[in-house]
Amino acid sequence: MALLVPKRAKYRKTFKGKRGGSATRNNAIAFGNFGLKTMDRGFISSRQIEAARRAMTRYTQRGGRIWIRIFPDKPITKHPAESRMGSGKGDVEGYVAVVKPGNIIFEMGAVTVDIAQEAMRLASHKLPVKTRFITKETEYSQQ
Repeated sequence: MALLVPKRAKYRKTFKGKRGGSATRNNAIAFGNFGLKTMDRGFISSRQIEAARRAMTRYTQRGGRIWIRIFPDKPITKHPAESRMGSGKGDVEGYVAVVKPGNIIFEMGAVTVDIAQEAMRLASHKLPVKTRFITKETEYSQQ
């Protein structure tokens, strides 16, 4: 299992940060014909991205193309269980991708609409945010 983690980072630990507003970037289909768009904000861990990718790949029987449009580059820290308060920030536990409403998480191409829709549905069950299946045609008609 090859989890997505940054090769190197400028800082080992980061602040949580504010996550308000809607996505202004990464909010349109760029590579495939179908996409999975977020409807709310949150953190998606590298494990969740990998689980969703596996679900889609398994359903399509390795047919078609899948693009992952988000990357987990934010370190999340955690104190060990039963440790006392204080003594600084905890150790890095894993990495997450920050998503806002409108972000495209996955894209898919070279498959039929039915297969893509079912694959994306299976993938969405692995993610902690609400999502919507979109196609290149419906995306431009909504704008």
